[in-house]
Amino acid sequence: MGCRLKVFLTEQEKLTLEELRKAKDVPQRTKDRAQVLLLNNRGLKNEQIAQGLNWAISTVRQTLHRWEKVGLVGLWDAPGRGGKPRYSESDLVYLENCLAQEPQSYNSKQLAKKLASERQVNLSADRLRRVLKKRGRRFGSARKQPQEQIIS
Repeated sequence: MGCRLKVFLTEQEKLTLEELRKAKDVPQRTKDRAQVLLLNNRGLKNEQIAQGLNWAISTVRQTLHRWEKVGLVGLWDAPGRGGKPRYSESDLVYLENCLAQEPQSYNSKQLAKKLASERQVNLSADRLRRVLKKRGRRFGSARKQPQEQIIS
């Protein structure tokens, strides 16, 4: 068994971690990591901390190592590694303006071609339809409005 990993915190660091643990706008993972540091500083063993939080011991150790290497910044997660959006908000606003100003109605394939040719943004027709649907936008011309009923 290796050496016990112990973190020594200053009074200011303890106060910061306590405030971080109670903050409302901080992710739960970050609060848990602050809790790990405070428990370690109080003398609890890594196995006890892991059992109390229902974590793996290696996760507790990793949190302690991140604190030693990076400090407070190490408590937050790194940005996601997933795929980034291929379109921007301005591209969607452009399409909505086209739908509102032009009398022609479009389907999703036509909008995808328009976006690719005029803005160099390549989205499939299916993906574009889902994005616009999520924004609450229907296809076709925005000028089309239901005809008023004539009451006689």
